Amino acid sequence: MKRDRARDLLTQVADGTLDLEHALDALVLDPTESLGFATIDHHRALRQGFPEVVFGGGKSAEQVVAIAKRIAERGDGVLVTRVAPDAAALLLDAMPGIECNAVARTAFLRPAVASPVAKSTVLVITAGTSDLSVAEEAAVTLDSMGCRAERLTDVGVAGIHRLLSQRRTLEDAGVVIVVAGMDGALASVVGGLVRVPVIAVPTSVGYGAAFHGLAPLLTMLNCCAAGVTVVNIDNGFGAAVAAARILH
Repeated sequence: MKRDRARDLLTQVADGTLDLEHALDALVLDPTESLGFATIDHHRALRQGFPEVVFGGGKSAEQVVAIAKRIAERGDGVLVTRVAPDAAALLLDAMPGIECNAVARTAFLRPAVASPVAKSTVLVITAGTSDLSVAEEAAVTLDSMGCRAERLTDVGVAGIHRLLSQRRTLEDAGVVIVVAGMDGALASVVGGLVRVPVIAVPTSVGYGAAFHGLAPLLTMLNCCAAGVTVVNIDNGFGAAVAAARILH
């Protein structure tokens, strides 16, 4: 249950439009639920603003569907990340209305009542087309958390004029997420151009010396532009959650 839903219940009790027993029935649901193979945190949204997100990696398709359905039954929607194709097919069959994004490897069922939308937008920038999977994971996560995401694709430092021609887009963003592999230099460039928070996401894209994302991670951690925050390799989800918390 999200905080705004709990607040509405308490307000209705206060003004007499909802009796106390019905409000208690809605509030006393156990904060956790065991499925044997998973323990769901149903009060995550009440504490943090967003429901628990299901990480699909390492779970069977049946486990993913079972967890997602139990979370969605509370009415707050559900987001599943790193969804394998077989799990995506099963989710589409089991949960009408769920939106599967093959590029992002996500599945998102919108809540019964839309979340408040942040006033500012998050600009998700990719250095190359090969970084799109991680960037789309960030964009879908932002959508699920009530943030508008704009995209700026394939503007890496190998052709820096592509980025510099988009100065107005950069200036209009409330937060910028920079997704880059190879040398990861784009985050430092963007960090030197904008005044808003910049969250850098290193990706595992690159030749052997990129060490599956370690090289761009170290570049971003050693960024010469002040104030750039770095998340883990390929962690578009984590970058989006950080951006959503900043804007909300």
